[in-house]
Amino acid sequence: MIKGHCLCGQIQFETTARPEASSMCHCSQCRRQSGGIWSSAHVTEDALHITGDVSWYNASPEAKRGFCATCGSFLFWKRSDEDTISFSLGAIDNPTGLKLEKHIFVAEKGDYYDIADGVTQQS
Repeated sequence: MIKGHCLCGQIQFETTARPEASSMCHCSQCRRQSGGIWSSAHVTEDALHITGDVSWYNASPEAKRGFCATCGSFLFWKRSDEDTISFSLGAIDNPTGLKLEKHIFVAEKGDYYDIADGVTQQS
């Protein structure tokens, strides 16, 4: 069981499914919303149980971002044409049992840091 919550605890989530595609996103939207790199993994939407009132922001015609309106925690990312939902690895209670699989959108990364961990990078 993986459990997580926002900073203030008003939104909680859990899943018994094995999360997939653990990644760190370096795109400009994730950097702006999270203040840095956003790490996430996904499960099918029906496998993630969320309690609390998630606020959704339609960031593009293809995807929306879910966050807590009280504390501002960026918790979820959902593509409209997929049945999966990504959740923030930073919001998970340890231990996660997960390993980072890839860095994504590295072509958009900030110029103030380097990626030097040897994990696969995708433009």
